[in-house]
Amino acid sequence: MESVLSEVVAVEDLLRFEKKYNAELSGGSVSKGTQFEYAWCLVRSKYNADVRKGVALLEELVPRGCKEEQRDYVFYLAVGNYRLKEYEQALKYVRGLLKTEPTNTQALELEKLIDKAMQKDGLVGMAIVGGMALGVAGLAGLIGLAISKSKS
Repeated sequence: MESVLSEVVAVEDLLRFEKKYNAELSGGSVSKGTQFEYAWCLVRSKYNADVRKGVALLEELVPRGCKEEQRDYVFYLAVGNYRLKEYEQALKYVRGLLKTEPTNTQALELEKLIDKAMQKDGLVGMAIVGGMALGVAGLAGLIGLAISKSKS
């Protein structure tokens, strides 16, 4: 599962699917298959702007797909949001998938990885806040010391 989250699309693949998508778009109608292939490539890009575009394309596809297609769209929406470090959104998608498919092993694994990432980021966030609190307390102590010395 971690390979799915860290896999980076080959530039040639991204360009090939982008060209196909743009050709259909200029023709007036993009097939669901082409839009999904392009979105799937974008979600695996190393650039956040591409990942965001892929997520937007997948969001457009969800209401248009049959149940099996929606499963794929929602799974890759969770992957895209994970890659953007938007863990709460990723968790929303993966849990929605698990409501309809509670035994989906890929979704269960992804949910665990999202939870793990959220815990890690939460701990890092708490450490930063704790460090800032110590810094403020230290600064207040120094100011107090300076004031008491100036009075004596």
